[in-house]
Amino acid sequence: METKEILAALAALAQESRLNTFRLLVQTGPQGLAASKIAEHLDIAPSSLSFHLKELSHAGLVTARQDGRFVIYSANFDTMNGLLTFLTDNCCGGASCAPSSIPACAPGQGPC
Repeated sequence: METKEILAALAALAQESRLNTFRLLVQTGPQGLAASKIAEHLDIAPSSLSFHLKELSHAGLVTARQDGRFVIYSANFDTMNGLLTFLTDNCCGGASCAPSSIPACAPGQGPC
């Protein structure tokens, strides 16, 4: 990701309602949620949510698709992973940064 894209994503997430919205969509997975369901889950007025979804969309963190009369929003996992990669690139000079008390997450070994 380019620095400009990183800054846009971080700026979009630097607001409580947008961060909560993005986290809800990440938890929901690729199927996403209708805007009305997001507003219901987070107790956000639809007009406010619309503004926040637009900001997340402009930052590339969410995508929208039409499903009948509903707009379904999903987290953009490619952007999320790009942001995480940028933030952890060269972490600790290549040494392991994970605390020794946290077990490593291996495929097929529980929720990671």
